[in-house]
Amino acid sequence: MSGFEFSGKRVLVTGASRGIGYGIARAFAAAGAEVYVLADTPDVHEAAGSLSAQSGRPVTGLQCDISDRARVAESVGTLGPLDVLINNAGLERVTPILEPGAAVEETFRRIIDINVLGTYYVTREAAAAMAPGARIVITASVWGKSAEAEFSAYCASKHANLGFMRALARELGGRGITVNAVCPGWVRTDASLRSAEHMAGRRGGSREALLESIVSVQALPGLMQPEDVAGAYLFLASDAAANITGQALNVDRGELTC
Repeated sequence: MSGFEFSGKRVLVTGASRGIGYGIARAFAAAGAEVYVLADTPDVHEAAGSLSAQSGRPVTGLQCDISDRARVAESVGTLGPLDVLINNAGLERVTPILEPGAAVEETFRRIIDINVLGTYYVTREAAAAMAPGARIVITASVWGKSAEAEFSAYCASKHANLGFMRALARELGGRGITVNAVCPGWVRTDASLRSAEHMAGRRGGSREALLESIVSVQALPGLMQPEDVAGAYLFLASDAAANITGQALNVDRGELTC
């Protein structure tokens, strides 16, 4: 059990068909919340069904590409007042600056469209109906405070997420709404393992050796699972964090100490 209680609270988690988003949604459902999960692929409905079966509570799936402004208005704008918005949807791909051709530029734009503009669109729709005491939490990354070669679009988008979060904390504070971010370190997800594979190839080693080197610089050993970061979101959405806003919380086993 998480120790947090969200019965009667309405929670939207974006990017929740798998990975970190799924783990967050599962934690909120287990804590009694009325959960909505959103993703751009049809399997979000399967995810909702699985979460509902596990928690014994109804979980609603919404299929929406958050970079599509009109679809966001249809999906998020019609939900009514939310108590908690978890902006977790994001795209992580390599975008080498010297790679020739248009494909890398299209990938760069797609990452910005989802991670920056999509986060803005969802927040804009949700915040308009939020009451005092509501919570907004954005999934950034430790790469929002650092960087990695050949991931310029992703790193730029996560730095942008933190700037957006800090500005909104100032803007929405007068309405009693807190806005914070979680910066996960290395979590065992399809996206992170794909990135690790690319980084290992660039360095001429194996993915396993790369992951070992990453874990070696953490203060705590081991690679995290999606459920390992969910508690930070529950905390920031809870009454215990009522006086916390404008903050970027690292959940990285001590990879960064800032």
